[in-house]
Amino acid sequence: MRIAGPKERPGPGTQAPGAWPAARLLLLFMVVNFADKAVLGLAGPEIMNELGLSRGQFGSAQAAFFALFSLSAIGVSLLTRRIRSTVLLLAMALAWSAAQLPMLWPTAGLGVLIATRVLLGAAEGPAAPVAAHHLYGWFAQRDRTLPTAVLLVGAAAGVALAAPALTWVIAAWGWRWAFGSVGLAGLGWALVWALRAREGPLAPPVADPAGTVEHDAGPPLARILTSPSVLAAGFACFAVYWHISAQLTWVPDYLHTALGWSPGATGLAVAAGSLANAAVLLTHGLLARRASARRGRPGLLPEGSGAGLLMLGAAAALAVFVAGPPWLKLPMMCGPIALSAPMMTVGQTACARIAPAHRRGAVLGIVVGLSSVGAVVSPLVLGRIVDGAAGAAAGYERAWLLTAALLAFAGVLVAALLRPDRDAHRLGVPGEEAT
Repeated sequence: MRIAGPKERPGPGTQAPGAWPAARLLLLFMVVNFADKAVLGLAGPEIMNELGLSRGQFGSAQAAFFALFSLSAIGVSLLTRRIRSTVLLLAMALAWSAAQLPMLWPTAGLGVLIATRVLLGAAEGPAAPVAAHHLYGWFAQRDRTLPTAVLLVGAAAGVALAAPALTWVIAAWGWRWAFGSVGLAGLGWALVWALRAREGPLAPPVADPAGTVEHDAGPPLARILTSPSVLAAGFACFAVYWHISAQLTWVPDYLHTALGWSPGATGLAVAAGSLANAAVLLTHGLLARRASARRGRPGLLPEGSGAGLLMLGAAAALAVFVAGPPWLKLPMMCGPIALSAPMMTVGQTACARIAPAHRRGAVLGIVVGLSSVGAVVSPLVLGRIVDGAAGAAAGYERAWLLTAALLAFAGVLVAALLRPDRDAHRLGVPGEEAT
């Protein structure tokens, strides 16, 4: 199976013209993506009050977002071998934007909310892996950590921008217009992408109608997915997805209901925590870039120990957040809890290192699809823990400590097993510069 590969490739340490503009567009893509995810948590108290929902029912609505998330992430990512990532990203943005608009109907209730969240999740499931696959078409292996961090900063920035903005929209126009506003923002991004997007010079070619490919097949997909590094990265990302989903869904209600914070203070606290996520991601990316230039290696800590220690730090901070005095709540949100965020960067770049370019989209999609199950389970489990406790404060304490334990276990696993260069060598996958 053979097709012609890219004719021009930038050398190590360089980027093709248009690489950073593409990264900025994808940053905005992730901003809108995570604003879409955050809207339900931010509007949660108003939705539960108007629709008469328990926390368990509300958790079911949030979990509905992830009903097709994993399957879609896997299925669409497999299409990257046959359809250009520019086309896939445009289709996703249009679909998820349209999925928000039915909640503007005054009579739309729990059934419509669940149905639209299912559709939204199906449209957004492949967003991160396909965006990363497109981004890696612009940046060589050793240069990917910083642009990957920039891409994932969009997740934090989406929540940081959405928290105060959507809180204001909810106060001024009602919670339904929170859904409408993020839908319109997505349509605006899709228009810009349709006019400006193109593939990078390192993008693997898509198969022609006959399915011919010019590369050797490389290691089987199953061997890549069962390598220790991919398994460790996948479980750690499962823990981070659990944590992210728990924060998006339950932190606003925890601060407002259990601690008595005002809606305005809650929105600002959520925004501050998201900005801390962005700062941690960018700092990690910049340090990784310096280390790569100094040592000629694709990541800051390829042996996994650094990422594992960061996960353990986040677990400890989350335990202090819930068990410590009230004055420590905000300081823990504004940095220490965010130490798990770089695992998403480390996980994606590690999996991309182990996978040949023509399998990269599929590997990233499968890992994200399976690890995002954590985001499905988290709202359901934590919502039922809180509902089953004697009070909201006691229930949330149990929920956050369970999340901290999961992060700690994942940190140990990453420190012990994440070795992407070793696994790539064992599988016979050369660095991109040697290809």
